[in-house]
Order: sequence, then structure tokens, then C-alpha cells
Amino acid sequence: MEKMNQESLQEAGRQARAHACSCALGPCPGWESFTEERWPHTQMRPLGTLRDPALYEPTTEEYHPAGTRYESADAPVAIRFFPYNRCDVFACERCARVLMRYTEFGGYYVDHRVRQLDPALVVQS
Repeated sequence: MEKMNQESLQEAGRQARAHACSCALGPCPGWESFTEERWPHTQMRPLGTLRDPALYEPTTEEYHPAGTRYESADAPVAIRFFPYNRCDVFACERCARVLMRYTEFGGYYVDHRVRQLDPALVVQS
């Protein structure tokens, strides 16, 4: 998967002409958990990754200079910070949404998470 940077991520979001989707993911303006069974594999086209292949263990530090939180719909998309630095980026072929996806690995659980890209929230970090 091709490595995306801030500019290519913003451009993917600007080019998307997203409309309402009735897939099992539902709206996801902030990070939402989903089961693997809900991921619509057949309609998701990989666009790239935000992961840096040179980093074995990317930071878990988040970026919230305006006091937002991880789950906030208006939280900035800062690709060098968690969780964006662990994301792959997809385009839904049904609704044209651009979605960022990563998997959270806890001590005893696996949690898949997804967030729709709002290109206006992508920031230089």
C-alpha cells in the first residue's frame, strides 16, 4: 500500500463526492468501533496508508491543541500522531466516502475502528 502524506490525504478527501451510505458502518465522523463482519470488504478500495514503514512502534501520543478528544467529530487529523499514524485509508465505492481504519490492540481485546475523513480537519503536525 502506498504511503500517503498530508497533501495526498487532503486531496483524496477533496476529490471524494461523498453522499449518504447505507452500509453497516453507518456515520462515523469521529472514531467508531466496528466488528470485522461489518466492514464492507467488497466495496472498499485501498487508497494508501498513513503508517511510516521506518517506525517499528509509532507514538501513542495524540494531538489536540484545541482541547478536542480522540472521539470528537472535530478532532484534528494529524498523521504523525495516534491513531492516524496506524491507519490505512480506503474509499467506499458505493458512497465515495474516504475512511481511515486502524485496529486497537489491548491486553485482551482487538477493536477495529473507523473514521470518515473530513479534509478540512487535516493539519500540519
